[in-house]
Amino acid sequence: MQSYHKELRVAELAVQRASILTQKVFHEKAKGTLSKDDSSPVTIGDFGAQALIIHALRKNFPTDQIVGEEEANSLRENGRLADQIWEYVKSTKLADDGSENLLGGGIQGESQMLECIDEGKSPGGASGRIWALDPVDGTKGFLRGGQYAVCLALIEDGDVKVGVLGCPNLPIDNTAPMSADIGDGEGRGVLFSAILGSGATSRPLSQVSSAQGQPIHMRDVPDITQATFCESVESGHSSHSDQAAIAKKLGISNESVRMDSQAKYASIARGAGDLYLRLPVRADYQEKIWDHAAGDLIVREAGGQVTDVTGGRLDFSKGRTLRDNKGVVAAPKIIHGQVLEAVKSVLSIK
Repeated sequence: MQSYHKELRVAELAVQRASILTQKVFHEKAKGTLSKDDSSPVTIGDFGAQALIIHALRKNFPTDQIVGEEEANSLRENGRLADQIWEYVKSTKLADDGSENLLGGGIQGESQMLECIDEGKSPGGASGRIWALDPVDGTKGFLRGGQYAVCLALIEDGDVKVGVLGCPNLPIDNTAPMSADIGDGEGRGVLFSAILGSGATSRPLSQVSSAQGQPIHMRDVPDITQATFCESVESGHSSHSDQAAIAKKLGISNESVRMDSQAKYASIARGAGDLYLRLPVRADYQEKIWDHAAGDLIVREAGGQVTDVTGGRLDFSKGRTLRDNKGVVAAPKIIHGQVLEAVKSVLSIK
C-alpha cells in the first residue's frame, strides 16, 4: 500500500512557497484593488503560484497529470504582464535550502515559467495520478485582504489521496472562532494537510519545514440548533436564501459566517465552525474539481462527511468538473444526515 508521504511533503512545501508569492503580491500590489482584470494583482498571483507549484510537481512526479485553472496563452501576448509575474516567481524561495532543493529550486527563465503554467491542461478523468490545483481560490477575498486559499490535491484513479490548503489569512489558533474578519499578518497563516486514511493536520504556514502538524477534528455538535454555518460571500456561488431556510428548518439561529474559498472547508475541519453548504444557483452549473478536492479530503479526514445535495459523494473521476454532482453539504458525520434531509426538503419545495 502506497504511503503518499513524499507526495504530501512536496505538496505542503509547494503550497507554502506559492503562498509566500501570493502574500508578496498582495502587500505590494493588491491593497485597495477590487478588480480582476488581466493585469490585476490576483492575475499575477494566480499565474505565479501556478508556475511555482507545477515546477515542483514536474521535478518530483514527471509523469503525473495536472489539472490547473490557468494557461499561459494570454501571457505570451502580453509581455509586460509576463515580466511582472516573472519578477515575483524568480524572487520567491523557501528559507530552508533543503526544502527549496526538494522542490527543484528555482524556475530557469521566463520561457520555462510559461511552459510550467501550460502544464495544467490535463482533462482529468477516472484513471492515473492527477493533481488538481487552484493557485488562488477566492479571488475577491484575496483582493480585499480576506480569506483565500492555495489549493492542491492528488487524485488517483478518481479518489482523492492527498490534500493541502494554504490559508494565509486564517488565524493560526485552531480554537479561534470562525469569523468573517478581514486581516493578514501577525498570528495568521495556516497550512492544512491530509492523506487518505491518516487524518488531517494543521500547522503555521510559516513553519512547514520545522513544525509538526497538529491533528484537527470536526467539533462535536450534541445540539444541532447551536451549530454554526459558513457559506460563500458571493450569492452567485451559493443560494443565501435557501441556506437561511435550511437554518430555520434545523432551528439554527446563529448567524452564518460568510467567507471566500476553501478556507470554509478548513474552518469546519478544525472545529471553528460546523456546517458548510454550497447550494446550487443554476441547474447547468458544474463545480470545478480544483475548488473542492483538497477541502473534501481534509474535512472527511477530520471526521466529517461531504456529499452533494442528493447525498452522493463528490465524484472527482469525471474530468475537470464535478459534472455528476450538484452543490455541497459538509458536516460532522453524526449530524450530516439530519442536515441533508433539511437541504432536500428546502430544495424540493422550490
